[in-house]
Parts: sequence; structure tokens; C-alpha cells
Amino acid sequence: MNAKVNISNRAGASFPVRRMNFDFDHVPEYWMNGSAGLTHFMTALSALFPDGEKLFIDSVRAVRYHPAIKDNEALQKEISAFIGQEAMHTQEHVGFNASAQKYGHDVNKLEKQTNVVIQTGRKVFAKVVKPFGMTQEMVDLTATTALEHFTATIASELLRNPHIQELMTDDTMKYMWLWHAVEENEHKAVAYDVYEGIFGRGLKAYALRNTALLVAMGLIFVTQSSFVVRLLREDKKLNLKELTMIYKYAYSPSKGIITGMTGEMLAYFKPGFHPNDLDTVELLKNWKAKLGL
Repeated sequence: MNAKVNISNRAGASFPVRRMNFDFDHVPEYWMNGSAGLTHFMTALSALFPDGEKLFIDSVRAVRYHPAIKDNEALQKEISAFIGQEAMHTQEHVGFNASAQKYGHDVNKLEKQTNVVIQTGRKVFAKVVKPFGMTQEMVDLTATTALEHFTATIASELLRNPHIQELMTDDTMKYMWLWHAVEENEHKAVAYDVYEGIFGRGLKAYALRNTALLVAMGLIFVTQSSFVVRLLREDKKLNLKELTMIYKYAYSPSKGIITGMTGEMLAYFKPGFHPNDLDTVELLKNWKAKLGL
């Protein structure tokens, strides 16, 4: 797997913080089945993570001592572990993005653009909901809650879909994405529990979180898709062959990773929804055993 794993659970949470140290020096340029299209699709996704996960950490940290949850000892332990896991995800995706950069793919530019999208989106959304008494901290938490559902859902699809796993032909990258997928499901309820602890389950909380998910999914689709096109164009591989491979990988009805997420994504809109309603206990147990986690 080309990585060292150091597991720490000093916070006493229900899941540990695993300190990874992947070596991306020998990852090939087109590490996903030799395809520029598939590789760039995942690189474009990875470009979203460093600043996206910084938002997750900052938003939860900003409200963790809110009066409604500050004395919830169990939740506070989960928050600490959540922050630890997300910090590790940031570190490893920064490392992978740098390895793509060395091949001449300007991922640094994509990361900067991601930050612009995040900062613009959160500030505009805050202005829209300000009349409803929403602070910037509450907006950021709501966005994090929605985005955590997205990351947990794409992660569980990755863990369930053998077709996608087979396309990850580089061992280091395959292990990195599967490790990330496991941890996204381990902490998938933390931001939601913080959100619900502060806002409750009323109509306002329901409407706000659903609106945030719709806005966030629109921004992710447009941003990530534009990144894919930019990477392919700059690589002189923006052609029908690569676009067809991306379609089959992401959007085909039978095997696509995005289409496979539909059911779990829509579950978020159900009144009374909770992330743990989507049972991944056995899935995680099996994968943690396979990955030695």
C-alpha cells in the first residue's frame, strides 16, 4: 500500500484518528486504468478536498462550544476525532495533488479556484439567509452537514462498487481512496449531530439543510466538471474517447459512481433523516479488515 499507519484514539471517540504517510513519488501519471479521463476525474475531485475539508474543520470547531452541545461529552469526543480524521484527509490529498502537479497538471490553480468558490458561496448564502437570523457560523455548519452527506455517500458507493475498484490500478492510490472512504463513513454523523443538537428537527432546520444540499451539489457539479474539462484540455486529451470513459465511470445507469449515489443522496430529504439510517456497519467492518485498519 506504500503507507505507514499510526492509529490514535486518545479522544475516546467511537472511531480512531489514523495518521497516514502515503508515498506518492511512484504514482504513475495516469494511475486509473491508464486513462487520462478517469485519472483527471479523480484529480478534479481531489482538488476540492483540501479547502473543502478545511471548511468542515473550521465550521465544526467554531460551534463546538455552543450552549446546546458544549456539555455533551460523547459528542465532544466525536468532534475531536472528526477534526483529526479530516486533517489527515487534507494532508494526504495535498500530497497526491502535488504528485499530479509534477506531471504538469496545474492542480494548484484548481485548489485556489476551489477556495474562491467556497468563500463566495458561503458569503452569498449567508446574505440570503441573514433575514432568518442565520449567522455565518451557522451557514458554514449547515453547508458542512450537507457536504458530509455527499462525501459519505460517494465513499460508500466506492466501497460497494467493484467495477470502480478494479479501475484503480495503482495500489497506493487505491488504498488512499478506500481509506478515505472508510473514514468518511466512520464520522458521517458527527456534523449532522452537531447541527441537530443546535437547530433541532423543526421545519426551519429541515428546510435549511435541504436547501444547503441542493446549492452545494450544484456548485460541486459545476466546479468539478469544469476542472475535468480544464485538465483534459491542457493535457490535449479532451476527446470523445476520454469523455465516454468518464461517462461510463461516473454516470452510466448500471455502474456509474454518481448514478449509484442517487438513492442515498435523496434519503437526506426525508423528514427525520439521520446519517446512521444508512447502515454501513458491515461494509466498514469488511473493508477495515481488508485494509488492515
